[in-house]
Amino acid sequence: MISIKNLSKVFKTKDQTVNAVDDVSIDIPKGEIFGVIGYSGAGKSTFIRLINRLEDPSEGEIILDDQDIAALRKEPLRKKRQKIGMIFQHFNLLWSRTVFENIAFPLEIAGVPKRDRDEKVQELIDLVGLKGRENSYPSQLSGGQKQRVGIARALANDPTVLLCDEATSALDPETTDDILDLLVSINEKLNLTIILITHEMHVIQKVCHRVAVMEQGQVVEQGEVLNVFVKPQSKTTKRFVQQLSPLEHQIDRLDEFITDDQQSEVVKLHFIGNNAKRALISEVSKQLDVAINILQGSISPTQEGAYGTLYVEIKGEPTVIQEAIQYIEASGVEVEVLKHV
Repeated sequence: MISIKNLSKVFKTKDQTVNAVDDVSIDIPKGEIFGVIGYSGAGKSTFIRLINRLEDPSEGEIILDDQDIAALRKEPLRKKRQKIGMIFQHFNLLWSRTVFENIAFPLEIAGVPKRDRDEKVQELIDLVGLKGRENSYPSQLSGGQKQRVGIARALANDPTVLLCDEATSALDPETTDDILDLLVSINEKLNLTIILITHEMHVIQKVCHRVAVMEQGQVVEQGEVLNVFVKPQSKTTKRFVQQLSPLEHQIDRLDEFITDDQQSEVVKLHFIGNNAKRALISEVSKQLDVAINILQGSISPTQEGAYGTLYVEIKGEPTVIQEAIQYIEASGVEVEVLKHV
């Protein structure tokens, strides 16, 4: 368990005081992939640098394995840092060293004997899928391969926590998915707690169990990814969710698809888990005297199950339309009426 309590970081200059991280409290269970998302300047990168003390906190506690990292000094802090791995957006590899030597570097610093070091490095190379590239230099690798080296290096000292600071931002979409799949695999194989900083909701959706949304140094919302997707509370969270549902604020563009020959309701349906696999629209049409026009929809997988959104027009007599909506709600699907036609 990582327990972060009332964590703050204040930067002071002659002209201003900046609360980069402002009274943040988060609990992260062991073995969880926890996402922190926010726009540029939200404080998320400062937050992750506080966790391994690349920045010193102004206030608060960072409890890891029953130790307050914020209170550690010099030698105890150095030893604790060895159990906190970190990967970066721009890889931070040693360009004059091979893949093998880059991964071995933290083991050298830790004083691990060469035989044990070589065995560990080869194990990590196999784990991250770099077999055959041991003697390559970073300049000979693709972006995804460089990040795999960075991940292997971060795992060299068997950390209990892996921090990822925008680890996929410099990668193309296909390579991003490959790296995210690798992180999920590592999380499952090693029961490793991962804290992932990003500004991309797709990354949160694909790999995280829970998420915190940051704005101006504060956590404005946190919870299970599935719940945050279905019922975003803050304006910032809603903007991020819109990245995955671009139609959210474009409902007026559906007018050309909506019929006007009889009364209808345009509704948005939220499907969660097994309900996303159910032929509910077909059921409603058979059970009740309504016609249903599907306008737009999507189903997205998350670590906690499938999440689907469907926009439909329900046509028929007003009382029967209400019966159809009640039938859908009784099936465990959330209904939001968007427009009366």
